[in-house]
Amino acid sequence: MLGEKELIKLFPNFKEFIQASGIDLPLDEVFIQKSAGSLIDNEKVLPELEPLDGPIYTLKPKTAYFVTIDRKIKIPKGYSMLYKPRSTLLRSFVSIQTAVGDPGFYGTLMFLVYNHGDFDYKIKKGDRIVQGVVFEVIGSGDYVGSYQEEE
Repeated sequence: MLGEKELIKLFPNFKEFIQASGIDLPLDEVFIQKSAGSLIDNEKVLPELEPLDGPIYTLKPKTAYFVTIDRKIKIPKGYSMLYKPRSTLLRSFVSIQTAVGDPGFYGTLMFLVYNHGDFDYKIKKGDRIVQGVVFEVIGSGDYVGSYQEEE
């Protein structure tokens, strides 16, 4: 796992969000699901999403949301990123489900947020919701998945 000095070198566009052992990632937009999705024989059909009005979002109890982070990220070749929810969300019964950030990925980070609680939870655009933890990956190639964006 990399510490803040290495993180500042690798992710200068996130300098103000770098902590001792990771990068805090701020919320941009919140969406709700508007249609079904599927994955059959590795053919992806993603659901349609509807953005919620912000900048303050109300997460209803027992409801899933799709969220984006406020800026694109470039994970350098030779590094991978794991995403963990900030503890304030967990202490409020709100979880974040994530995937692995592969070496060479460039694009908008997107996560699933779920309010497990019995009460509304409010969150604002720009609030730090996830911490990205970076690891060196020996012998890796670059990300070649379908979610890669153009730089």
